[in-house]
Parts: sequence; C-alpha cells; structure tokens
Amino acid sequence: MKTTDPLILFKDFSFQYKSQNAPTLHDINLSVNRGEKVLIIGPSGSGKSTLGSCLNGLIPFSFKGRMGGSAQINGKETSKTGLFPLSQVVGTVLQDTDCQFVGLSVAEDIAFALENSCIPQPEMREIVRKTSLLVDMDRFLDQAPFELSGGQKQRVSLAGVMVDDVDCLLFDEPLANLDPHTGRLAIELIDDIQKKTGKTVIIIEHRLEDVLHRPVNRIILMERGRIVSDTAPDELLASSLLSQKGIREPLYLTALKYAGCPVTGQDNPSSLTAMAKDRFKPALEEWTMREKVSPGTPEGEEILGIRDLSYSYDGDKPVLNDISFSLKKGEMISVLGKNGAGKSTLSKLIMGVITPDRGSISFMGGNLLEKPVNERSRSIGFVMQNPNHMISHSLIREEVGFGLDLRGTAEEERDRRVDDVLKLCGLYPFRNWPIRALSYGQRKRVTIASILVLEPELLILDEPTAGQDYRHYTEIMEFLTDLNSRTGLTIMMVTHDMHLALEYTDRAVVLSEGEMICDNSIARVFSDRDVIVKANLKETSLFTLAEQWDLGNPEDFINRFIAHEKMIRRETRGQQ
Repeated sequence: MKTTDPLILFKDFSFQYKSQNAPTLHDINLSVNRGEKVLIIGPSGSGKSTLGSCLNGLIPFSFKGRMGGSAQINGKETSKTGLFPLSQVVGTVLQDTDCQFVGLSVAEDIAFALENSCIPQPEMREIVRKTSLLVDMDRFLDQAPFELSGGQKQRVSLAGVMVDDVDCLLFDEPLANLDPHTGRLAIELIDDIQKKTGKTVIIIEHRLEDVLHRPVNRIILMERGRIVSDTAPDELLASSLLSQKGIREPLYLTALKYAGCPVTGQDNPSSLTAMAKDRFKPALEEWTMREKVSPGTPEGEEILGIRDLSYSYDGDKPVLNDISFSLKKGEMISVLGKNGAGKSTLSKLIMGVITPDRGSISFMGGNLLEKPVNERSRSIGFVMQNPNHMISHSLIREEVGFGLDLRGTAEEERDRRVDDVLKLCGLYPFRNWPIRALSYGQRKRVTIASILVLEPELLILDEPTAGQDYRHYTEIMEFLTDLNSRTGLTIMMVTHDMHLALEYTDRAVVLSEGEMICDNSIARVFSDRDVIVKANLKETSLFTLAEQWDLGNPEDFINRFIAHEKMIRRETRGQQ
C-alpha cells in the first residue's frame, strides 16, 4: 500500500560532471513515495540518465563531479551512503542486459549478489528459486544467459537485483532492444512485479505509448537538465508539452487530433479503453471517409533482388529458408520480425559477411555474390544496431571521415562532406568531441553519418531508432526521406519499431522463424492479426482504435492516418 513517506527526495539538487564546464542537472526537486510507479521521459541530453545515476549511486561514486543541494534515498544523503549500501535499496536493470551478466548460468547470475553477501547455500538456493518463479525463469536456471532471448535476459537481470529485496527497481530504457510483443510483455512483467511486491518502480524510457500499456502514477518530463513537468499521465497527454518537447504521443491521440477532436485530462487520454468513444466517434468517422486512400505501387527498376535465399549457421537448422523479395530503386521498406527471425542474417548476406547456402542476390542488374565485401560497401551502406561495434576512432570528425580517407578523398572535399553530414545529422556542435563523451543515441548518429558521407546507393539500417529519442530520430529520418526523394537513395530498415515503419515506409517484408510470411503494404501488415502474432509484433493503437470504436476496416483507417502524416511532413518540409 502506498504511503506519503518518500523513498526518494531531491531538494534544489544539481550535478556537474568533472569533465564538463556546466551542470548537467539544475534545481531538481523531486519526491517519490514508496510504492509509486513513475516514468521519466525526455529527449536525449535532457539529463534523465544522469538523474538515474544519482538514484542508484553511480553518481557520485563512479561518475565524479560536483553536487549541490540535497539528494536523499531512504532518508540518507546519497553522497554519504556509499555505492554498495545504495545498491541494496535501488536495484538497476540496464538497457544493455549483456553488460549486467556475471554468471555462467542463469542461477549463478541471479545468485551473484547473495554470494557477495555470504548467504548460506541452502538459503541462497531457496531465494534464487523463489525469485526465478516471480519472473517466470525457473525453467531456465541451468541455461547460459547469453543463449536467452532479449526478453528472457531482461527477466534474469531483474531477478538479479530483486534477490537483495531492494526497495526500488530502476529500469533504464527497458524496451530499447526488445521486439514489440516482448516489449509489451516486459511492461506487463514490471507492472505485475510492482503489484505483487509493492516496490517503488522508476522507468526511464523513450517509448511513452508502450510504457502506458500499463498505468503509471506520474510522468516526469525533463529538458536540458531540469524537470519541466511532474504530473499525472492524463494531464500531460492532454497538454501541448509532449509536442513542444519532441516526445511522441500515443498514435491514437494523434489520430484524434488529425480528426479535429479536442482532448482534455477528463477524457482519460492515457488509456484508449477508458476514453468515451461516443464523444469522438462522429468526427473520426467523418475524417476517415473524406477520401479513400490506397498505397501506391512502387515503379522503376529493381535495385536489389533476393531469390530463394537460404542460410544455416550450423549446417542443420535454417535461419533463413527460401526468402524471395525485391527492392525498386528509390523505395523505403521495413524488414520486420521478432528477435531471431533472421533479419540481421539477411543483412549479413547482402553485405557479404556470410555466404548463402543457396539462392541468389542481384544488385543493379549484377550478381552481388560475385563481389567481395569491400566492393559491395562502395554501393551499399550498412549501419549496425550497436554503434560501439562500428566505431574505431576516438574523435567524431575522425570517425565520420574515416571512410573517405580510405578512398583517398582530397582533404578539401573530405572536410566539406564531413561538415555537411554532421550538420544534417545534428552533430556539428560536437564535431571535435571525443566519442566516449556522447550518449548511446548520439553515437548512433555518428555511425549513420559515417555511412551517409560515402553516398551509398542502398542504405541498410539495423534498428535505426534504438537509443534514439523521437526528436532526434525524426530529424534523421526526415533527412533520409529528403535524401530519398532528392537523390533516389534506396533505404531498407531492419527494425522492431512499428511506429517507424508506419511513418516512413510504404511496404514491409515480415520474417518469422526464418520464413517470409508477408510482403505487403504497411497498412495491410499492421491490420493482419495472423502476421502480427507470428512475427511477435503487436497491434498498433490505430488498429485498436478502428476496431474497438467500429470505424470500419482498420486497414482503411491506418491508410488514412499514413496519408495525413505524409501531408503534414511535406508541409513542414516546405516551410523550412
């Protein structure tokens, strides 16, 4: 049961990293009561991750700097408590769960904190058993953590911090590396744990609509190191703050606004099922029926052709089986599917990192399989999901210009192209920074810039929105869309982000268990329940809105939404 006894209390708190010349956090006044569930949102660089580090003790004990004001956890000043005592109050589940594993098996990993506390073996086994049951991982105790799926890894990390019986669970972007269905299960798990244990839960996350799949007590909105809003979800969603601060609102609310429906806090906008459909349905029906919208068929020459492509890592179980599809020059498509569906393997085959067991790949009329990796990279750019796997230099300018250096580009031309792409990717102010000083999302933009500067014909992006807030990935995608329309750059996005696919691609290739189960328009894919279930996707709130409110064919409704989005983006680009 919730009390008014604050577990977390910040008063006029500020923090400045030792290496920075200005504070990252300013005038933080925050109180979180025991048993509350709080969501912290904000654009990249807003200070939300730094605030999280202040909660779990990484600041000031691992990340040095100057603190001002008061920061209390469980009634004690964090600066006088110590990292280990704080870890027994606030347990952290990191965005990159692989960095959190220390044991060779799930059981060993869960037991790690207990071993450090010298808990007797019989008691330790019982605690591990009970905790693994709580997160539904009791059947995997003997398995290696790195053999698990993304969602299972997250459950193990959660169990590893829960064995200490911490008062507060802190989740740092828990959805970043999960497919849509698994992400929904993760939010349900967090909610179930909070209800069963009564623990305080703090979630730091970009994906607002996905987190609101289960209710939260409050949403903390941060910008430039300050708290700009601390309010109930309904109040925030009814305000204009989200659009002003570059945070993506739930799609169903966007659709209501497109239809001219004013939404107030009394309309319960944080929950589609709680909203009164009779109040909004007439306007939505009128908006949907204004004109019938159908996706166009791509025209032009084929740039990439995949024919009967198959591959197996072990020579036995196929990861991809008889995949066939093609891309027309100038298309932007999505490749969708759950973790392990074969999406990344497909990218590796196109880039030449691995060779198919059978099948063919053509590119611009030629046999791509006859070309070595370095020759393919002259025309096909590939941006990995994890930016740390691509970066090889310490400074931003060096990294972005590295490919041009390898090609022997003249210095003047190199500098011009590097500056142009840094400006387009929003990185020019940081051009002389060390890469280690950047956030995960900023590093992602560096890797995209390092490929775009080479001017490829086909660009493949593996999870382009991972670690990116809505404003920054919108800037990148608007840039890519503009580049696509001006130069005919063909773009293939391997992604879990259904919102990204909906907003920026007309077509999706969907993989499941190594099979291609769909190649169709985005609206058709996102209104096909069988495809959604098989591919571990989830129904968008547009589909739910159309179906639950009886707005006709969900595919027609989604097409109408897509057409309206494109119109607004064209108008916005025309005004810039």
